[in-house]
Amino acid sequence: MHKIAILDDFQNTSLKFGDWASLRNQAEITVFTDHIDNEDALVERLLPFDILCVMRERTWFPRSVLARLPNLKMLASTGPWNAAIDIEAADDLGITVCGTASSLTAAAEQTWALILAAARDIPREVASFRSGGWQVSVGRDLNGKTIGLLGLGYSGSVTARVAQAFGMRTIAWSQNMTAESAATHGAQYVSKDKLFATSDILSIHVRLSERTRNLIDARELSLMQAHALIVNTARGPIVNEEALIDALKRKQIAGAALDVFDVEPLPQNHPFRTMDNVIATSHIGYVTEGSYEFYYGESVENIQAWIKGKPIRTLTAERREISYRTTAS
Repeated sequence: MHKIAILDDFQNTSLKFGDWASLRNQAEITVFTDHIDNEDALVERLLPFDILCVMRERTWFPRSVLARLPNLKMLASTGPWNAAIDIEAADDLGITVCGTASSLTAAAEQTWALILAAARDIPREVASFRSGGWQVSVGRDLNGKTIGLLGLGYSGSVTARVAQAFGMRTIAWSQNMTAESAATHGAQYVSKDKLFATSDILSIHVRLSERTRNLIDARELSLMQAHALIVNTARGPIVNEEALIDALKRKQIAGAALDVFDVEPLPQNHPFRTMDNVIATSHIGYVTEGSYEFYYGESVENIQAWIKGKPIRTLTAERREISYRTTAS
């Protein structure tokens, strides 16, 4: 019997998605709904398991962890890639890593949920309504405003289309972008500095890598307009967190709408939890029924195939990403 651990299932919903029952005669399945940051405690918990089903980038698997898990033979990762897994180390240690498809639109939908909530001050209006109040804010219009997109990949391009439907001017920049590639998504390519200086709303849609870590720092934030909003549904460390907190405290920018953070789950005493110019959610951009059907459904298929000795959707140092699905979530 194989021993499978499903990690970081915060909502305890993983077994509702995918045909896990098909594995019952071949494996014992344990679901963990909490999160462990301490490396020694994590290793102690995972030692008995030969298969781990891991939600992308909730728990990190550097070489120092993988090398201490001698029973581990397979990592079934959700999503088409996972920056939290040291793929080279997995290759060296003979650990098979498999990925899944992902929704193309879920993160962009969350981006717009946050933008609209911030523009219309929805959290404060809802709180007032529930307490018996009425009309406590004056909302911001989106039509005619400028949205700046840091990245125009699968999430950024969907965000651009929605912005244009709202009648917004769309500008964009990233390290590999060209004027031609931006134009294919109806956006105007601008310099990095102009992106920050002229955006009424700045939305982040690049991947976390060594090139993009702290891509937005105090300098970039200082270029932004006082009424500007920064939106991050990509990854927390793309923005220097200390610089962002400082800019928000000094009202250097009007606000932030965030779904991702440096440390997740976010500590209870973190400043973002109490700042009145921050609207935030707990990294739910990809937490949708459609995404979970991809993630857990294909994870079960990947585990079944690996048990049969014919692994599918494998990720290696040479092949770090599988194809996305084109259907919406």
